[in-house]
Amino acid sequence: MRQAKEILRQKWLLRRSHREIARSVGVGAATVSDTVKRARGAGIEDWAAVEPLDEDVLEERLYAAASLEKSVRRPAPDPAQLDLELRRKGVTLQLLHIEYLESHPDGYRYTQFCQSYKDWKKRQRPTMRQMHRAGEKLFVDYSGAKPLIVDPHTGEVREVELFVAVLGASNYTYAEATLTQSSRDWIRSHENAFAFFGGALALVVPDQLKSGVTKPCRYEPGLQRTYEELLLHYGSVGLPARQRKPRDKAKVEAGVLVVQRWILARLRNQTFYSLAELNARIKELLVELNERKMKGYGASRRELFDRLDRPELTALPESRFVYGEWWFKKPGIDYHVDVEGHYYSAPHTLSDETFDVRVSARTVELWLRGKRITSHLRSHQKGRHTTNPAHMPASHREHADWSPSRMIRWATKVGPETATLVALILRDRPHPEQGYRSCLGIMRLGKQYGNERLEAASTRAVAVGARSYKHVAAILKNGIDRLPMLDTTPQNTNHVSHENIRGSAYYRGDENDERTDRRETDDDETTRHAPIMERATSQPQS
Repeated sequence: MRQAKEILRQKWLLRRSHREIARSVGVGAATVSDTVKRARGAGIEDWAAVEPLDEDVLEERLYAAASLEKSVRRPAPDPAQLDLELRRKGVTLQLLHIEYLESHPDGYRYTQFCQSYKDWKKRQRPTMRQMHRAGEKLFVDYSGAKPLIVDPHTGEVREVELFVAVLGASNYTYAEATLTQSSRDWIRSHENAFAFFGGALALVVPDQLKSGVTKPCRYEPGLQRTYEELLLHYGSVGLPARQRKPRDKAKVEAGVLVVQRWILARLRNQTFYSLAELNARIKELLVELNERKMKGYGASRRELFDRLDRPELTALPESRFVYGEWWFKKPGIDYHVDVEGHYYSAPHTLSDETFDVRVSARTVELWLRGKRITSHLRSHQKGRHTTNPAHMPASHREHADWSPSRMIRWATKVGPETATLVALILRDRPHPEQGYRSCLGIMRLGKQYGNERLEAASTRAVAVGARSYKHVAAILKNGIDRLPMLDTTPQNTNHVSHENIRGSAYYRGDENDERTDRRETDDDETTRHAPIMERATSQPQS
């Protein structure tokens, strides 16, 4: 109520100022001035002319022109069309109002234009406050209601997951069934969704499930490392919805309900025996869902997608994303990290660091503070090692260069008995590498005592069955190699006849023959080093 009569009474009868009247009546001073101006414009000049008039009659005379203007019907803007246009990048209500006046010069002014749109928006979704730009956001989630597949062999009925992705501007929807909500299935579903849309979006809004978010937080949630890599690969950014705030992802919440009603409900009487068969049917029903017209906009999701989102999508990368899992690993004392029972080398200077290890189907990568340090081809041989020689200390690289054949070639340069000793050492160990240290130690003895003495010491070691570095070192240290070799050939003794002496014929049985043969074999062992060397040399190099 404008209170025009009271304003004119105080002005013309009480002679009060505009500000005093405004404070008294509770209106602005401009309203007081406008009322007085309208009264004079209607031919009313004093209180005597106002007093006999009713409030309604007075307002009719004062605002007759405004009532006449209001009675003229002006074309109203289409709020649904305005809502669609506002989803385009760079489009504002001010720009739309200018375009509206170009078609309707006598149309709504800017304030009334904006108010009519806001009133319509409130009636559509009273709690909605989000504005979705074209090509900006993709909302993703899993459905609580799950489809079923049947094992064709056992008849077991199994629930599977239903992944749903909805574009913010056009509501264009994608859905597929997966066996689990694991990280691998989660990543693959995103890849399939991007391929379905034919491009990537700036923002992806997931729920805070473990496959996508490792550290749930209202303000700074931590994205799962592989999921973050995927979004980076597609040029997108993850913006997880807040916990227990479904309105943050209202688009996909509504999209999940639509998929449940128009796809899942239509599958209730159908039986599927594989995931591929189920997804083939979902793909057919998706076409129908996206072609259905939406009541609020008078257009289908497909039409809105072609008009709004498709032109704004970014191009898909040329190569597909390579899935990999991330682990934290610290090398052992041998500067190798354990990945599923196989050991991969890291630089020995970084053996005290803890690496981020990325494991894909073909490679194992070691990262440190955001930088890739090294990579190896992945191996599934448990208990084995994959070693880059550049990662080894110089002393270890020198040791790694040795092989049984190289050991024996070196020993041959010293002498045949030394070669025999080395071959015997390598042969007697379960694995040749276990004899490397002994052989390297014998090599150093040659530098200390000379090759001639080493050959003599090796001769004695072979003769007495010694098979270690310590025996050869003791022989050289004590100078035993310079002493004459003892004659181990059996000496003839005078025959003594006595009734209690059995005689040589008694020992000619098989058992005694075997003992005699063994003794003769030991005596002649020094002459058989060449065949032993050949056997050791023929062993495969490590």
